[in-house]
Amino acid sequence: MAHAISIPNAVIDQPTSVLLPAFSLWWREMVRFYRQRSRVAGVILSPLVFWILLGAGFGRSLRTGSGSQNYLEYFFPGALVMIVLFTSIFTMMSVIEDRKEGFLLSVMVAPIHRSAVVLGKVLGGTSLATIQGLIFLVLAPVIGIHFSATQFAMVVLLVSLMAFALTALGFCVAWVLDSAQAFHAIINLFLIPLWMLSGALFPVSGASGWLRAVMQANPLTYGVEGLRATLFPGLVAAGSLSVATSAEVLAGFCFVVFVAAYVVANRRSTKPAA
Repeated sequence: MAHAISIPNAVIDQPTSVLLPAFSLWWREMVRFYRQRSRVAGVILSPLVFWILLGAGFGRSLRTGSGSQNYLEYFFPGALVMIVLFTSIFTMMSVIEDRKEGFLLSVMVAPIHRSAVVLGKVLGGTSLATIQGLIFLVLAPVIGIHFSATQFAMVVLLVSLMAFALTALGFCVAWVLDSAQAFHAIINLFLIPLWMLSGALFPVSGASGWLRAVMQANPLTYGVEGLRATLFPGLVAAGSLSVATSAEVLAGFCFVVFVAAYVVANRRSTKPAA
């Protein structure tokens, strides 16, 4: 069943208004996601199981930094980014669902700026992905990770930037597709490898030449390395990028993909699914 958004007269009188329609769409995304409890559980539990199994399986076979870090610790930032990735991307499946229900078409013909649609959907996915990722931080003390208020604030910043970028990227993909099957195919072909080549599973320094170049060009690499440097400041390898530099790269990536999402939303008309 399609969900309607009530647009006050003030918005109708001001077609260029963005914030109120964007807020309405953001709130709808929040309510819609948390009403689907199986999605909430799946987004958190799948990476959690993956983290435990891989971490326990590799144990201390991987040595980084001073050699005292086991794989459960090393993979922790990668599992956190996996939660952000899953939440961000799959939240944008609502774009396809809204098109099938006719809701998106009704939004597009409303007297609101197209950027409000992009901003509302992207901020909704960003908020959900950030919250889900921060919930995972509850497990940090279990493996001996303790952080100050400053470190926590930096983690929130990095997670939020990655969530925003990945949600905008998911919006770009979902907007041009008409089926959930095609959306899943794109995710398996492109977005999951994007995460795998971010340093989440193995260090950039240990990769072969061509693969190292690909990983260094991957924006998610800076998010993973930034989280690792924030959570394990004593194990940062010499020559690694600073957390500030990682945040700057992610901010630039956010800008690029959000502009891309806006361009895509303005170029393709929304048609009801057949």
